[in-house]
Amino acid sequence: MENADQTLPPLPDRLAVDPRSPHHAPAVFEHDVGIRFNGRERHDVEEYCISEGWIKVAAGKTVDRRGRPLLFMLKGRVEAFYRAADTPQ
Repeated sequence: MENADQTLPPLPDRLAVDPRSPHHAPAVFEHDVGIRFNGRERHDVEEYCISEGWIKVAAGKTVDRRGRPLLFMLKGRVEAFYRAADTPQ
């Protein structure tokens, strides 16, 4: 399993879940990515930027006129990491 850790792609400064976004990196999503926001792990992050210190999360079930989730931005300390295969979510 140690070889798998060595082949992980580096986590980008900015990453988006939406495949239509220019910040979407499919190679990163082949692995389990975790986001810690202000010291607490979040499971609802749609996009993040580490250098600017923000995450975007869906505003409940609200959608925009194109049917995509309406997102709002939260500012704070952002950490991205790969979860280990044996770490519970």
